[in-house]
Amino acid sequence: MHGLTNPLTTWSDKRYVYACACDAKRARAVVATICAYLLVGAALTIPWTQAAAHCTELRLANGLRIIVKEDHRAPTVVQQVWYRVGSMDESTGTTGVAHVLEHMMFKGTRAIASGELSRRVAEAGGRENAFTGTDYTVYFQQMHRDRLALAMELEADRMANLIVDKKEFSPEIKVVMEERRLRTDDRPRSLVFESLMAAAFTAHPYQWPVVGWMGDLENMTYQDAADWYRRWYAPNNAVVIIVGDVDAHEAFRLAERTYGRLQAKQLPSRKAVREPPQRGLRRVTVEAPAAQAYVMLGYKVPVLRQIERDWEPHALAVLTALLGGTESARLNQALVRERRIADQTAAAYKPMARGPGMLYVEGAVSQGSSAAELESAMREQVERIAAEGPSEAELARAKTQLVAKRIYREDSIYSQATEIGLLESAGLTWRDSERIIEGLRAVTAAQVREVAGKYLTEDNLTVAVLAPQPMHARELRAAAPGLIH
Repeated sequence: MHGLTNPLTTWSDKRYVYACACDAKRARAVVATICAYLLVGAALTIPWTQAAAHCTELRLANGLRIIVKEDHRAPTVVQQVWYRVGSMDESTGTTGVAHVLEHMMFKGTRAIASGELSRRVAEAGGRENAFTGTDYTVYFQQMHRDRLALAMELEADRMANLIVDKKEFSPEIKVVMEERRLRTDDRPRSLVFESLMAAAFTAHPYQWPVVGWMGDLENMTYQDAADWYRRWYAPNNAVVIIVGDVDAHEAFRLAERTYGRLQAKQLPSRKAVREPPQRGLRRVTVEAPAAQAYVMLGYKVPVLRQIERDWEPHALAVLTALLGGTESARLNQALVRERRIADQTAAAYKPMARGPGMLYVEGAVSQGSSAAELESAMREQVERIAAEGPSEAELARAKTQLVAKRIYREDSIYSQATEIGLLESAGLTWRDSERIIEGLRAVTAAQVREVAGKYLTEDNLTVAVLAPQPMHARELRAAAPGLIH
C-alpha cells in the first residue's frame, strides 16, 4: 500500500495468528465453529455460481480488459487497476523499483498537479490507495456509484501521462527507505521471512523482497522509476476491475471514453525463470533484538496453473487449514495448548501466483522452550499428517472453513474485486472462481496425505530461525506480540 510495505507484498499478504489466551476465548472459538457449520454447511453441497454469474468482460482495441461485476446491494463502486508487473519482473541492482513507482504514481501528470488525484477522490467522498506484490501492482478507488467516471478519468490519465520528476523522486525514495526500516529492518520476524526467501530461491526473483534491498534503494534514481513506467505501464498490460452498483454497459461506455483513447505499447519480452530443484535442507539464522525466538519453515509447493486438472493446490490449501487454520488446528492444539512449547502458531499458502509456490509453517517459542524443540515439534506434526492423513471430521471442518472464507468475501465489493484480480494476475480467469470451490470440495483425506508426503519433506525444506538478542526495556515493551512478516 502507498506508505506501507510488507516483505511479500506491500499490503495484502498478512498472516492470521491463533493463540489460546483463556477458557472464555476457547468457548468463543467453539461457538464460532458451530456457527460456521450451520451457516456454510449448505455451501458444500450446492453449486457455486455467484461469482461467474455477475461478471461481464470487454477488451478494448488497445488491449485493455475491463471486467465488471454488478452488485447492487449498496450505492458504491470499487475500481481496481491491476498491472501485470511486480517485483518478480525486476532485476538485480534495481530491486524495489516496482514499489517505488507505485509511490510516484501519486505525483503529478501532464494534466494535474502532484497530490491532486488524492485530493479529488477525497472531495468526492471516496478513498484510494495502491499496493505492490511479487506478481502485480494495483491501484484502486472506492466511491459513490455516480463518481465512477471520475475514477476512470484519473486512472486513465496516470496510465499514460505520469511525470516522474527528479525533485519529487528525491524525497519519495527516502519515504520508501523509511518504510523498509520500519516494516522490515526494525521487525525481527520480517527479517526472518526475508532471509528465508533469499535462502529458499537461488534463481527465481522471489528471492528478493518487494520493498527491495536497502542498497538498491539507496542507489536508485528517478530515471530507474521513469524507465519502469515507460516499459510496463500500458493498457495492454493491465486489467480494470469494477465491482458494485453499476450497469456493465454503462461502465464499458465510460471505459471506451477514458481508457479507450490510450495507445497500446510494445511490452518487453518476459523470459521464464525456472528455479532449480532443491537438493537438501537449507537453514538460515537471523540474530536480532527480540523478545522471543521464532521459527519459520518454508516448503516449495505447486500453485494453480490448469484449473480443471490441478488438484494438488486444493489439497495443499486444505492441508494448510488443517495445520494452522484455526485455534482447533493441529499446530495450535498440540504445540500451544498441550505441550505449551509455542505461544503462537500459524500456517499459510497462496495457491495463486505467477511464480513457484511456498507453504509456510511458523511459531513463536514459549518461555522455557527452545527454537530447536519447536522446529522438531512442527516438523513432527507435518510428518504425522503425511503418515496418517487427517480424520474425516478434521477434513470436513477444514473444507468448511475454506469455503466459508470465500463466501464471506462476497460481503465486500472490494474483496470481490481483489479475488478477480488475484485470479487474473496469476494467469487464471474470473471464471475459475467457482472451479476453485469445486476443487476444495472434492479434496480427499488420501490426497492431503499424498501432497504432505510428496512436498513437505526435508529435501524441500528451508528453515529460518530468529535467535533473539538482548533488548532494551523500552524496546521489549513495544515488541509486537503477533506473528508478522
